[in-house]
Amino acid sequence: MGKLNLTVQRKAVLDVLLASHDHPTAADVIERLREQGFQFAYGTVYNSLRYLVDSGLIRELKLGEAVSRYDARMEDHQHIICVECGKVDEVMDELPEDWVKKVASQTGYTIKEAHVVLEGVCEACANSKP
Repeated sequence: MGKLNLTVQRKAVLDVLLASHDHPTAADVIERLREQGFQFAYGTVYNSLRYLVDSGLIRELKLGEAVSRYDARMEDHQHIICVECGKVDEVMDELPEDWVKKVASQTGYTIKEAHVVLEGVCEACANSKP
Protein backbone atom coordinates (compact mmCIF):
# COMPACT_ATOMS: atom_id res chain seq x y z
CA MET A 1 0.00 0.00 0.00
CA GLY A 2 1.19 3.53 -0.71
CA LYS A 3 1.46 6.48 1.61
CA LEU A 4 -0.77 6.35 4.66
CA ASN A 5 -3.58 8.87 4.83
CA LEU A 6 -4.24 9.20 8.55
CA THR A 7 -7.10 11.68 8.75
CA VAL A 8 -8.07 13.17 12.11
CA GLN A 9 -10.78 10.51 12.41
CA ARG A 10 -8.47 7.58 11.54
CA LYS A 11 -5.80 8.86 13.94
CA ALA A 12 -8.38 9.17 16.74
CA VAL A 13 -9.62 5.62 16.13
CA LEU A 14 -6.05 4.28 16.03
CA ASP A 15 -5.20 6.12 19.27
CA VAL A 16 -8.20 4.52 21.01
CA LEU A 17 -7.06 1.07 19.87
CA LEU A 18 -3.43 1.66 20.86
CA ALA A 19 -4.64 2.57 24.37
CA SER A 20 -7.03 -0.42 24.62
CA HIS A 21 -5.99 -3.85 25.77
CA ASP A 22 -9.46 -5.39 25.80
CA HIS A 23 -9.91 -5.88 22.04
CA PRO A 24 -12.84 -3.45 21.68
CA THR A 25 -15.71 -3.78 19.24
CA ALA A 26 -16.60 -0.94 16.88
CA ALA A 27 -19.35 0.09 19.34
CA ASP A 28 -16.74 0.21 22.15
CA VAL A 29 -14.49 2.40 19.97
CA ILE A 30 -17.39 4.78 19.24
CA GLU A 31 -18.21 5.02 22.97
CA ARG A 32 -14.57 5.74 23.87
CA LEU A 33 -14.34 8.40 21.16
CA ARG A 34 -17.49 10.07 22.54
CA GLU A 35 -15.96 10.01 26.05
CA GLN A 36 -13.02 11.93 24.55
CA GLY A 37 -15.37 14.51 23.03
CA PHE A 38 -15.41 13.24 19.44
CA GLN A 39 -18.75 13.00 17.66
CA PHE A 40 -17.90 10.91 14.59
CA ALA A 41 -20.69 9.24 12.63
CA TYR A 42 -20.91 5.45 12.89
CA GLY A 43 -20.01 5.10 9.21
CA THR A 44 -16.88 7.20 9.70
CA VAL A 45 -15.68 4.96 12.53
CA TYR A 46 -16.44 1.76 10.59
CA ASN A 47 -14.69 3.12 7.49
CA SER A 48 -11.71 4.18 9.62
CA LEU A 49 -11.48 0.70 11.16
CA ARG A 50 -11.59 -0.87 7.67
CA TYR A 51 -8.87 1.51 6.42
CA LEU A 52 -6.63 0.74 9.43
CA VAL A 53 -7.11 -3.03 8.94
CA ASP A 54 -6.42 -2.78 5.20
CA SER A 55 -3.32 -0.67 5.92
CA GLY A 56 -1.96 -3.31 8.30
CA LEU A 57 -2.01 -0.99 11.32
CA ILE A 58 -4.58 -3.00 13.28
CA ARG A 59 -6.06 -6.50 13.21
CA GLU A 60 -9.70 -7.44 12.88
CA LEU A 61 -10.48 -10.40 15.13
CA LYS A 62 -13.32 -12.81 14.46
CA LEU A 63 -13.53 -14.68 17.73
CA GLY A 64 -16.67 -16.70 17.19
CA GLU A 65 -18.84 -13.75 18.16
CA ALA A 66 -21.37 -11.89 16.04
CA VAL A 67 -19.21 -8.74 16.04
CA SER A 68 -15.58 -8.17 15.16
CA ARG A 69 -13.08 -6.94 17.71
CA TYR A 70 -10.01 -4.87 16.93
CA ASP A 71 -6.42 -5.20 18.12
CA ALA A 72 -3.56 -2.76 17.59
CA ARG A 73 -0.99 -5.34 18.76
CA MET A 74 0.41 -6.65 15.50
CA GLU A 75 3.08 -9.14 16.60
CA ASP A 76 2.08 -12.81 16.40
CA HIS A 77 -0.11 -13.89 19.26
CA GLN A 78 -3.21 -15.95 19.97
CA HIS A 79 -6.35 -15.15 21.94
CA ILE A 80 -8.29 -16.82 24.73
CA ILE A 81 -11.92 -15.90 25.39
CA CYS A 82 -14.01 -16.51 28.51
CA VAL A 83 -17.20 -18.37 27.61
CA GLU A 84 -18.90 -16.89 30.70
CA CYS A 85 -18.21 -13.12 30.52
CA GLY A 86 -16.72 -12.71 27.02
CA LYS A 87 -13.40 -11.28 28.24
CA VAL A 88 -10.60 -11.65 25.68
CA ASP A 89 -6.95 -12.05 26.69
CA GLU A 90 -3.78 -12.41 24.66
CA VAL A 91 -1.64 -15.54 24.62
CA MET A 92 1.91 -14.63 23.63
CA ASP A 93 3.15 -18.20 23.11
CA GLU A 94 3.93 -19.11 19.50
CA LEU A 95 2.09 -21.94 17.83
CA PRO A 96 4.26 -25.06 17.49
CA GLU A 97 5.72 -24.99 13.97
CA ASP A 98 5.46 -28.78 13.64
CA TRP A 99 1.70 -28.56 14.33
CA VAL A 100 1.22 -25.88 11.64
CA LYS A 101 3.24 -27.99 9.16
CA LYS A 102 1.17 -31.08 10.03
CA VAL A 103 -2.08 -29.16 9.40
CA ALA A 104 -0.70 -27.93 6.05
CA SER A 105 0.31 -31.46 5.09
CA GLN A 106 -3.05 -32.95 6.07
CA THR A 107 -5.13 -30.29 4.32
CA GLY A 108 -2.98 -29.44 1.31
CA TYR A 109 -3.18 -25.76 2.23
CA THR A 110 -0.29 -23.34 2.10
CA ILE A 111 -0.72 -21.65 5.47
CA LYS A 112 -0.13 -17.90 5.29
CA GLU A 113 -1.12 -17.03 8.85
CA ALA A 114 -2.22 -19.05 11.85
CA HIS A 115 -4.46 -17.70 14.59
CA VAL A 116 -5.91 -19.90 17.27
CA VAL A 117 -8.75 -18.87 19.58
CA LEU A 118 -8.91 -20.77 22.85
CA GLU A 119 -12.08 -20.85 24.93
CA GLY A 120 -12.36 -21.35 28.66
CA VAL A 121 -13.51 -19.78 31.91
CA CYS A 122 -11.46 -16.86 33.24
CA GLU A 123 -10.16 -16.81 36.79
CA ALA A 124 -12.69 -14.16 37.92
CA CYS A 125 -15.66 -16.20 36.63
CA ALA A 126 -14.25 -19.46 38.05
CA ASN A 127 -13.80 -17.81 41.47
CA SER A 128 -17.31 -16.30 41.48
CA LYS A 129 -18.97 -19.73 41.49
CA PRO A 130 -19.89 -21.11 44.91
